[in-house]
Amino acid sequence: MNIYLIRHGQTDWNVAGKIQGKTDIPLNETGRRQAVCLAKGMANRPVVQIFSSDLLRARETAGAIGDSQHVAVETLPGLEEIGFGKWEGMTLEEIQAAFPAEYEKWCENPVTVAPPGGESLSQIKDRCQKVMEEILKRAKGDLAIVSHGAMLAYVVEYLMRNDPNDQEIIVGNASITTIRYEQESGRAVLIQANDQAHLAELTS
Repeated sequence: MNIYLIRHGQTDWNVAGKIQGKTDIPLNETGRRQAVCLAKGMANRPVVQIFSSDLLRARETAGAIGDSQHVAVETLPGLEEIGFGKWEGMTLEEIQAAFPAEYEKWCENPVTVAPPGGESLSQIKDRCQKVMEEILKRAKGDLAIVSHGAMLAYVVEYLMRNDPNDQEIIVGNASITTIRYEQESGRAVLIQANDQAHLAELTS
């Protein structure tokens, strides 16, 4: 089956370079237009299930696809973005200035050290594994997962865990990353990463 990993459309905090995390920021006007284009781009990628983060920016993006394909969207809290706690709403420069010691500790050991009130890498990977196990167990065919930039990087890592050549993939707003997954063997093949061709009309 094909698994389409989709990042939500643009928000005002994306433009401002602010850490969003679990803060529930909606799509901005560009993001809403991106969602419409994304739905068009998914027209030749029919799905039978759509799983989405329950944060608004992801739900709005998933809803555009669901409406276009007449598929219900199911929200899963496990697909939420990484929690950055007190750092949410701040730029990287602001975090470094306001939390120098905490930021240094986090950079040195993100596996066990979390931002104040946020999640450590160990907690994130555990959450990712649990939600992906649930999705794969319930999969009925080709499906879409609508989530967030950092979280999707860990979803890719989880799905490609048996591939020694896997690498971190950075995904843009409203992009589509396609992975072919064999349910019986658990083997995954990366077909296409960070496809944004459907957004071309926004810049033409």
